[in-house]
Amino acid sequence: MTTTSPAPQVERVELDELVCWRVRTASAELLVAQQGAQVLSYQRDGEAPLIWLSEQAAFRKGQSVRGGVPVCWPWFGALERNPQAVQALYQGNDAPAHGLVRNLDWQLLEIDTREDAVNLQFALLQPENGLPGWPHHVDLRLHIHLDERLHLSLASHNHGDQPVTVGQALHTYLAVGDIRQARVEGLAGVHYIETLQDWQERTQHGDLHFEAETDRIYLDLPERLSVFDPAWQRRIHLHSSGSRSAVVWNPWIDKSQRLSQFASDAWQRMLCIETANVLGDTLHLAPGEQKSLAVSLWAEPL
Repeated sequence: MTTTSPAPQVERVELDELVCWRVRTASAELLVAQQGAQVLSYQRDGEAPLIWLSEQAAFRKGQSVRGGVPVCWPWFGALERNPQAVQALYQGNDAPAHGLVRNLDWQLLEIDTREDAVNLQFALLQPENGLPGWPHHVDLRLHIHLDERLHLSLASHNHGDQPVTVGQALHTYLAVGDIRQARVEGLAGVHYIETLQDWQERTQHGDLHFEAETDRIYLDLPERLSVFDPAWQRRIHLHSSGSRSAVVWNPWIDKSQRLSQFASDAWQRMLCIETANVLGDTLHLAPGEQKSLAVSLWAEPL
């Protein structure tokens, strides 16, 4: 007898103050907030979660949720640490960390369910005068494709008559069984910026292991990185395009005490690898030009 898998389902749900969309396929579940078009969680049936969501996450309007995949745009981190071409485009005061779009409601333009896959397309369609303090006409679209893997693609389209330079990141929080056992593969020989040591430029030797707070910007990366996660007997893969840089972050013990929406021991269960365009890898958009930043994520058993 031939059995058919149940059709994918997309359900609108409300988590406290936020409208969210729960996507259910035959073998996985994905949760996305309309605010910021932020993926909140992703897990395949019978497996550990791939995307980490804080146990203390707060679902408040105007406040980014701790965990998931926040969209950082048109700069990453502190504005003053971005290249001058990025800084010069902002005319407001008190520039928020990680840009201007994480706390805005995006439009859900499309839900396309097929036998074994789901497509969601969110858009932040900006007026000609742009965002507050950032007067540039650039539309954003986040395409989420869920099949056996999770695929995220962020497209920026410059509708203005002047070139625009942006920094951006898909700020992915990965779930790991124990960060003290985990390591990142694929970084050997790669140059990086050690932000915790006066932003010194260094070179990675071998795999990246975690023994303390880590906050590094890796440059000129290969397309594929992997996380060896022995506590959960798996290897997580990230395949990127439109990106040559990534930020690797874990707050460790002391900083965890100071973070919002973050349990004091949560550092053991998460690792950020943020597919990015930062520093010398910023995104340059000529008038009328569109470019995309994308990452695909999946896990394989050891």
